[in-house]
Amino acid sequence: MASMTAVRTEINPRDARAASREAALSVIAAGTSIVGELSSDGIVKVEGTVIGSVRADRQVLVAKGGRIEGDVFTREAVVGGEIRGSILADERVEVQASSIIEGDITTQRILVHEGGEVNGHIRMGNPQALTQAAQRELAAATAPDQRPAESAPSTPVN
Repeated sequence: MASMTAVRTEINPRDARAASREAALSVIAAGTSIVGELSSDGIVKVEGTVIGSVRADRQVLVAKGGRIEGDVFTREAVVGGEIRGSILADERVEVQASSIIEGDITTQRILVHEGGEVNGHIRMGNPQALTQAAQRELAAATAPDQRPAESAPSTPVN
């Protein structure tokens, strides 16, 4: 008769959370439409449509036929479909041949395949510093006019 020995393994909760983040994959399947903000600790793959911003700590993948109408915030973005909004990627953006991006891209590295379309500004360098500069520019552009109001002509005092 074979004997069985139970083995108890303890997992550090911090290690378990880290492992789940690395393995987390959220798929928005073709034919699925989401309206609102989408946020993930891991990877988001969009094969359907998202109307709203997408945040993924690790990666955002937009498959051919996938569409995002909103801004993307991630470490790495790989676009084969369509994004109508800005992309802020801490490390890298890949624009595949079939993709269309209507918006600005801020990242450290970018790869645009032949046939990939980007209609917007591309800012290269440290995304955090570039984001702060862009926010300052936006604030300056939308701030009310700070010029002093014109006053009535003054009369000379003798």
